[in-house]
Amino acid sequence: MRLRLPSRTEFQALCAGDGEFRLAARHWTGGFRLNIGAEKLTLVFRDGQPVADEGGCELIEYSGEEAVWERVLAATPERFHNDLMANVSVGGGITRSGSPVVHGQYYPAVMRAVELLRGNTSTTRVAEGSVDQDSFAEPRVSPARFDTPVGRYVHLDLAGHDHRLYFEEAGQGIPLLLQHTAGCHGSQWRHLFEVPGITGRFHLIAYDLPCHGKSVPPATRNWWAEPYALKGDFLRSVPLQLAAALELDRPVFMGCSVGGLLALDLAHRHPDRFRAVVSVEGALKIEGNLEQLQELWHPQISNEYKARLMEGLMSPASPAAFRKETSWVYSAGWPPVFLGDLHYYLNDFDLRRAAGEINTTRVGVHILSGEYDYSGTAELGRAAHEAIPGSTWREMKGVGHFPMSENPAAFMEHLLPVLDAIANGSG
Repeated sequence: MRLRLPSRTEFQALCAGDGEFRLAARHWTGGFRLNIGAEKLTLVFRDGQPVADEGGCELIEYSGEEAVWERVLAATPERFHNDLMANVSVGGGITRSGSPVVHGQYYPAVMRAVELLRGNTSTTRVAEGSVDQDSFAEPRVSPARFDTPVGRYVHLDLAGHDHRLYFEEAGQGIPLLLQHTAGCHGSQWRHLFEVPGITGRFHLIAYDLPCHGKSVPPATRNWWAEPYALKGDFLRSVPLQLAAALELDRPVFMGCSVGGLLALDLAHRHPDRFRAVVSVEGALKIEGNLEQLQELWHPQISNEYKARLMEGLMSPASPAAFRKETSWVYSAGWPPVFLGDLHYYLNDFDLRRAAGEINTTRVGVHILSGEYDYSGTAELGRAAHEAIPGSTWREMKGVGHFPMSENPAAFMEHLLPVLDAIANGSG
């Protein structure tokens, strides 16, 4: 075996000595086992405390050949091997067994244990402190006490109900609407507001969808007694109504994930309402089955599971503080909203037959795809570009599903050329 696996006692001590792991494993009575080829690493807990005796405890297991685990446990794992569920989702060689509920409850602990193993199994481990810490710095225009954006509310009539929609804005010039990802809110775009090269030419407007962030549900319907599912007609109406209320003249629209699909949807259905769209993590169709994702909204599984899954969509090279902030936003959302947003993402949206109808002489189309995104993959982004004549596409190496929030400095390198083209009238 080429991997240098710790003994069970060493593994137990490694995890017990880590604050993040201890918090994630709190109250756990049960355990997990990593089947690494012929070797097994097992941890068992009683009320969150590690114990030596398995004593018939229920285990969740993750299994794969040693060659697969070598890729998973590399100091800097490659795309789709940076996270167990990423690997499982793409058929990368890891399989999962055991209770889906327990998996959802304690996946954050399992993945933290895997991260800790990466520092104990590889001879190519990056030494502590060897990463250039300047790359972790938050971009700011000055040490001022106040950030640039100002927030306020606007009332929009959406689907026959009054919605009090929250948005933040800053900058001047070409209006640029910013749509967040599923289950999230507009804070994902906060870094763009502090870049003078953007705000000097663009009027940024980042809004929270209804039932997200500070946009509370409407007071005129019993939303608490209805299943939540984001539908295409409703979603498309939000930027259209917001642009009309703010009297925006053919704004640019940029969205990520759900917002990235919406960008292409708007380019197809409403090309004369927007001068350009930027589809971050976009595709013509995302395959998936909502029935197999019910762990995302289960009364015995907290929002921590969603947060940890989102970390698996990001690049391990992105700054840890920004990755954790991005996942924190998911942990703070209304519990049903992420799964409900996926109705549009997986069920409603499909441009495979209509993509060729998008006229890029009427609306510019730009697609940006993160290398580590295992949902809206770079391959899907490229396929969308090839199906839309006149569009542009670029793979963003070293970032994942949330480039604007997980690694804003890297995102700017890819975004600024697109914004330059739009500002110059060539995009």
